[in-house]
Amino acid sequence: MSEDSTVFLAICIITFLIGFPNTVLAFCLCIRKIHRKPIPIDIFMLNLAASDLVFLTFLPVKMKEAADNMVWNMPGALCRFSLFMFFLPLYSSSLFLAAISAERYVCVAFPVRYKSPKRFIYTTLICVFTWVIIAVTSVFTYKAAYLVSNEADNTTNNRSLEPEPWDCYINLSAKQLTELLPVRLGIAVVFFLLPLLICCFCYISLIRILMKCPLLKRQLKLRVVGLIVGTLLVFAISFAPYNASHVVGFIKKENPDWRMKTLMLSTLNACFDPIIFFCISKDMRRAIKVCAKVLCSFMPT
Repeated sequence: MSEDSTVFLAICIITFLIGFPNTVLAFCLCIRKIHRKPIPIDIFMLNLAASDLVFLTFLPVKMKEAADNMVWNMPGALCRFSLFMFFLPLYSSSLFLAAISAERYVCVAFPVRYKSPKRFIYTTLICVFTWVIIAVTSVFTYKAAYLVSNEADNTTNNRSLEPEPWDCYINLSAKQLTELLPVRLGIAVVFFLLPLLICCFCYISLIRILMKCPLLKRQLKLRVVGLIVGTLLVFAISFAPYNASHVVGFIKKENPDWRMKTLMLSTLNACFDPIIFFCISKDMRRAIKVCAKVLCSFMPT
């Protein structure tokens, strides 16, 4: 087992152990809150939690692949489906983080407009439109990676007849890269650069507004800081290296050798999102405090 495979397996395990229980908790609390009194931020948080749950549900497949030294010993059809489920949340998380930042900014900067009765309809439409864009992009990427040429089809068919194991979405043909690299560049712009600019604008503006309100409670300011830090961690650690590989690959017309390491970092996305849930949701903070007290009660004194 190579060093990269060992590190990838460790990251997947850590992400699953931290992200899965927190995301399930956030998802359930969002549903409960929406049933009682829905507000736009709860809709965006629910979609972000759903996106992370999709990612975490299929993460054990990546654990198996890493444990096999990045050799695919599972059915070929599962490779294609797991790729769709692995990359889709990477696209959706950035868009929903941008939507959350915009919602927080509008809530503070334009409180009157924020209370419009149509805001719930607008939020729902934004979420539906976001998922449509993500699904179309994921399908297009899927086809570009596997069905763009007869060479790719023949390779896939030959692999299905061979007893030897093969890799999943690692070694791509020249024809595949020709079709896939422009798609990756577009993904870097639409799903990373634009959401990052939106988040930076909204949170910088939000900080300026809060600095003009010295009477605000310290806890509220700390939660805003936590929200901003959590969002920046996701973009800086999880999304930036991965999308940088798209840009470098497009310029050099190749699949960067270090792309695998960026995929490892992108996996940590589901570890950072609970910070955002904690800073936004009062129910999440209350539930975590209760869980912490229960765990402390079982610890020996």
